[in-house]
Amino acid sequence: MSETMEKSIARDLLSIGAVFLRPEEPFTWASGIHSPIYCDNRLILSAPDVRNRVEAGLAEIIRTRYPECRMLMGTSTAGIAHAALAAQLLGLPMGYVRGENKSHGRTNRIEGRLDPGTKTVVVEDLISTAGSAVETVEALREAGADVLGIVSIFTYGMQRGLERLAEARTVNISLSNLDALLEVAVEQKYIEPQWKERILRFRDNPSDESWMKSNN
Repeated sequence: MSETMEKSIARDLLSIGAVFLRPEEPFTWASGIHSPIYCDNRLILSAPDVRNRVEAGLAEIIRTRYPECRMLMGTSTAGIAHAALAAQLLGLPMGYVRGENKSHGRTNRIEGRLDPGTKTVVVEDLISTAGSAVETVEALREAGADVLGIVSIFTYGMQRGLERLAEARTVNISLSNLDALLEVAVEQKYIEPQWKERILRFRDNPSDESWMKSNN
C-alpha cells in the first residue's frame, strides 16, 4: 500500500474512534496483557463515508494484487461484512468461515459454495497475532480452495503475527498499519510524540511491560 493510503485510512480510523490510543491508561486484553491500543473496526460499518473508502481500498488491493481471485471469504465474524461489501464492488461471490463447525443442520464450517481449486482471498478486519486469519486459510485449504492470500483493514505488525503468516505460507496486505497510525496520531496531537516509540516497543514485545515506565 502507498504511504498516502496507509495514512489516509489511519486518519479515518482515528476520526471515528475505531482505534483508541490510551498509553497512560492501558487496556487489558483477554490474555491479561496490558495494551496502549485497542482497535474496533466494527465501527467502520456505521460510518458510511469511511466504510466506502475502506471497501474501495480492499477491492483495489484484490483487483491489483490478486487479479486471478474468483472468491472472497470473510473471517468470522468481523470479516464477513467487509468480504460481502468488497465482493459486491468486484462482482465476485463470497462466503465466510465459521470459528468452528455448526452444531446443527449440515454442520458446515464454510458457508457459501466453494468448489475445489477456487482461487480465493481471505478478508479480515484486523491482524494482531493472525490466529483467526491463519485458521481460516487452513480451513479453506482443507476444503480444497487455492488461497491466494489475505487482505485486511489494519495490522499491528506484531512479530507473532508475522511468524504465523510465514508458517502458514501466506501473506497479508493491509490498508493501514500501526506505524502509519502513530505518525498521524502525533501529527494530530492525539498522543504526545514520546509515546510513539513506547507504543512501538509494546508492539515488538507485548509481554514486556517496560514500555509502561516513563523514560523521561
